[in-house]
Amino acid sequence: MVDLLVTYMEMSAPPQGAPRTSPLPGAIVARERLAPSSYLDLCRAVGGPVQWDQRLRMPGAELETLLADDATHIHVLRFDGEAGGFCEFNNVGEAAIELVHFGLVPAFQSKWLGPFLLDRALRAAWSHRPKRLWLDTDTYDHPAAQSVYGRAGFSAYA
Repeated sequence: MVDLLVTYMEMSAPPQGAPRTSPLPGAIVARERLAPSSYLDLCRAVGGPVQWDQRLRMPGAELETLLADDATHIHVLRFDGEAGGFCEFNNVGEAAIELVHFGLVPAFQSKWLGPFLLDRALRAAWSHRPKRLWLDTDTYDHPAAQSVYGRAGFSAYA
């Protein structure tokens, strides 16, 4: 049996300084409204190695409702049109926005695209003027997850 350690992190102010520039020409980050099938394909591609299954187990009608909700924002990293990762926020427009998912497809890792995606998505989330952004990460996530979140401005609170 493997113990699961969950760490809760929060960010109480928007990113400072200039926005990160793309490490690769042609890489862009934009909010997208994904169809359930495209969303699930991206979830599998990003989350398979770290055992994301929450959305895969969600009933279809519930997933469609979530994806159509104005408070759900999905920012997709694309390189030459190919999806390479995403950030998903829930409760956008409320005082506390949750960063539910953040990750890259394995082929897009180790190219400095993660910090670029995270920075662009966080700035977009902060444009809605929440009081805080929060997330949870656990021992199944990428080993560098906490340090990436820390460099982005998050700190552990539980």
